[in-house]
Amino acid sequence: MESNHQSNCKLNRIEKKFLRKQIKARHTLLRHEGIETVSYATQVLVVANGGLGNGVSRNQLLPVLEKLGQVDALLMPPSKPYSFVRYKTVEESKKAYVTLNGKEIVDDLGQRTILYLNYVEKAQWKELGLQTFPPGLKVVEEIVSFEDEKLLLESINWTEDKNNQNFQKSLKHRRVKHFGYEFHYENNNVDKDKPLPGGLPDICDSILEKWLKEGIIRHKPDQLTVNEYEPGHGIPAHIDTHSAFEDEIISLSLGSEIVMDFKHPDGVTVPVMLPRRSLLVMTGESRYLWTHGITPRKFDTVQASKGHKSGIITHDVGDLTLNKRGIRTSFTFRKVRQTPCNCSYPLVCDSQKKEPPPSFPENDKEASQLEQEYVHRVYEEIAGHFSSTRHTPWPHIVEFLKALPRGSLVADIGCGNGKYLGINKELYMIGCDRSQNLVDICRERQFQAFVCDALAVPIRSGSCDACISIAVVHHFATTERRVAALQELVRLLRPGGKALIYVWAMEQEYNKKKSKYLREDRTSPEKKEEISSDTSVQEMLVEQMPGVGNQDSAYSVPSINNFQHGSCNSKKGANSKLPIHTNRTSFHSQDLLVPWHLKGNPGKEKSIEPFGPVGTHDASPVFHRYYHVFCEGELEAACQALSDVSILQSYYDQGNWCVILQKVSSSL
Repeated sequence: MESNHQSNCKLNRIEKKFLRKQIKARHTLLRHEGIETVSYATQVLVVANGGLGNGVSRNQLLPVLEKLGQVDALLMPPSKPYSFVRYKTVEESKKAYVTLNGKEIVDDLGQRTILYLNYVEKAQWKELGLQTFPPGLKVVEEIVSFEDEKLLLESINWTEDKNNQNFQKSLKHRRVKHFGYEFHYENNNVDKDKPLPGGLPDICDSILEKWLKEGIIRHKPDQLTVNEYEPGHGIPAHIDTHSAFEDEIISLSLGSEIVMDFKHPDGVTVPVMLPRRSLLVMTGESRYLWTHGITPRKFDTVQASKGHKSGIITHDVGDLTLNKRGIRTSFTFRKVRQTPCNCSYPLVCDSQKKEPPPSFPENDKEASQLEQEYVHRVYEEIAGHFSSTRHTPWPHIVEFLKALPRGSLVADIGCGNGKYLGINKELYMIGCDRSQNLVDICRERQFQAFVCDALAVPIRSGSCDACISIAVVHHFATTERRVAALQELVRLLRPGGKALIYVWAMEQEYNKKKSKYLREDRTSPEKKEEISSDTSVQEMLVEQMPGVGNQDSAYSVPSINNFQHGSCNSKKGANSKLPIHTNRTSFHSQDLLVPWHLKGNPGKEKSIEPFGPVGTHDASPVFHRYYHVFCEGELEAACQALSDVSILQSYYDQGNWCVILQKVSSSL
């Protein structure tokens, strides 16, 4: 009897744990995806943890669901950790709800995952715009036979003698060989005066002549790079250097198919299936303006109905599944350019750039000048477009503001368009920003805001109950100026007052999870650009990251002196130039220029960049904003350098390092 009682208690504990997980999944879906579940039975279920985004394929999930009844539709949105299933009857849906809730399945990666099911009235997801190939891009299927594929692969000697004058080292994550000319990855170029002995492999000559005769290519390449990709490996998004190669770049896929991502500077991404034995041809805009790259992963999201046929991976949620990658070898042929590039894309052309990017500032005066040119002036120019993309409040900031006592006086330092000034009507909020145009937008919205510098805020010391500084401090160009901006926040606080600070993180991939900045799949030019700090639904459905969200993290906070220079691991020399970041990619330098592609400005035909006028062909000017992205522990170290402050909380929030600090005594 006692044994049965213990068994029942154990069962109750399991049931309670399951119920907590199911409720958590329900709240997460509503909060982060806008999916509203219902308490009564319907034909449609949302299956949390059963999505392409966490490694569950259609071929794996559908048979499990079909065992419980007739499935009308299984909808699997791309990159999401959930799916929708619609059964023929409510009774079949009920059976699946009871049977599969809390059921453990093994995903395509061999990992165990637990399904949590909830009823919904209808399946809902964000519709994504129609896509087309980037201009100048084409894919020719079955361009070589299986016999030629075998001969091409056998022609590459990966075990070449190191004493051979033509020996080349492979890269860290893939084997690579160059023919004709060696490609130097340190400067993304070739030495045109030092051709490699032997030229291209003999077998390539006849194949290239055939493609020329058939009109598939326009000129015969003289440089070849062969890459071997293991499953899980990739190549960062890039544009082949304009000054290094001619217009036409072609790439032959052997051994396995792959999905390659093409990205326009305004953020539009087009995933393209490159079948085995197909030839990718890039000319014009697709070669010069769009980046191309391969995401490192072991599975690709593909069309279930198309198999491995070439084309765009559309977002038909009723026709998506996962495809396991194999070993792929690419033969990329190029023609080395002997004269400067004069293409129609001077904004991204290394041959046509009028002035180099600015150097790292060496003193306070240079830092101030850099901020004036690459922060203050830029935000004045882009204020209208920038404001149109800043409309969704970030949840943790909203929580901070709503938790403050009624009647608190709160200053938003660097308020932008004022999207946080009206969040909590029970607070007295005032905003300030360096941009007159952004402050004007705040005033149009009936918010209290004024223009000032964040290093000298004209508010009486000790008068604020709280301050927020969201995405501001990372625009200051030296450690001393960043600490000074933080100290100014503390000066405004009364003893016991709190400040919330957000800065961009160097680590856009943290605990093996990509931030929304990297994951963002913008498939329509009309989509709004929003770098969101919202916690992802995928993180919430699995587990919260350990060591984040409190000051008792596993790592110790280093001194601010460890972060005096612009890299986590290295120092920048004098006169070194600020690199220009490629949007939606990982950061490779702490100090950099981030492009902003201005929209909605038809009256200005000339593209005026901080580097000077760069042409009149493009009605969408590009501006560059200076950023210092923070390494893990750096924001805390800067806060610890302040006087009269204690750190209440520090955490990572979707590509941002965040701190809540409190003033412990009067500091004037």
